Amino acid sequence: MSVKRGMALVAAGLVMTPVAFGFGIVMLVAAVEDEDEPGNIPVPVAGSLRIGKGGVPAQYAQLIMDAAAACDQGLPPSILAAQIKQESGFNPTAQSKDANGNPIASGISQFIPGTWATEGIDGNKDGNKDVWDPEDAIPSQGSMMCKLLKTAKKHPGYRGSPVELALAGYNAGWGRVDEYRGVPPARFAQGQTYNYVKIIMATSASLAAPADDAASGDWAAPVGGPASTPYRQPGSSWSSGYHTGIDFVVPVGTSVRAVGPGTVVTAGPGGAYGNQVVIRHKDGKYSQYAHLSSVAVRAGQNLQGPTRIGLSGNTGNSTGPHLHFEIRNSPAYGSDISPIPYLRRQGVRI
Repeated sequence: MSVKRGMALVAAGLVMTPVAFGFGIVMLVAAVEDEDEPGNIPVPVAGSLRIGKGGVPAQYAQLIMDAAAACDQGLPPSILAAQIKQESGFNPTAQSKDANGNPIASGISQFIPGTWATEGIDGNKDGNKDVWDPEDAIPSQGSMMCKLLKTAKKHPGYRGSPVELALAGYNAGWGRVDEYRGVPPARFAQGQTYNYVKIIMATSASLAAPADDAASGDWAAPVGGPASTPYRQPGSSWSSGYHTGIDFVVPVGTSVRAVGPGTVVTAGPGGAYGNQVVIRHKDGKYSQYAHLSSVAVRAGQNLQGPTRIGLSGNTGNSTGPHLHFEIRNSPAYGSDISPIPYLRRQGVRI
């Protein structure tokens, strides 16, 4: 039986969504409450979530970002947000039940009692661990995902990025990830875990803030999607023995921007990198954007700031749609440096 169960919730009225599992039909019963009036909820001061209509409800955005920030493993807030949207539709009163009407999982993060007993924390320090309180449930969810992400990074040979492995562990238990040496295949549990991971990764891209929202002056994040495979993760998939950049999970056709002012030095096919763009910045560093589906700039072109340079894709040596992004000391492979600290020094919120 899974630790977590993906739930689809229609945000209108009284909802009952049947989800088939091995033991029968689970009914998610939830009454969706009215949102707070505009202006009554404090706007989060920082982060990378799309907040408001079509995104994360403002009353939960800061909780989600704080839970992600508390994790030292690089947990994207949009991943937590996507889980909550899938599990409960951001409804703190959601409860899933079995075919006989017996409660299974409760609250905004849909914890089952056994998991809550071991993973629940008193997030708001009021002396009570309350699964129905988002101020407890969301930090507990973030803490559990952080532990799983840390474990996932110890297994670079497993199939899937660390975030995908953590999601699989969250849904099915880490034992299943060990059993299959990666995300369980579609044949496991009628595809429940396999599809859960796919849905969360896709949804997270829609809940991440656009690149403009993470901009600072002349610099911005290359895309608005969540980061997945981190810098320097070891593994046999890469000729260097480790990952030379970071990956952003975005669908094919997502607009990709130059992170800052510079001059295009490469634009076109790049072997294992597929279609790529490399830009030289004024400080002598270079940024690379790989696996693009199309390129919209040419070598020698000067860029004044965050400018669309192409569309994300799945070209070259790629296991799925994403943007591979690097910062380098030279245009050549093997001169990579850690990209996140570099972008943060430019004022980019990432």
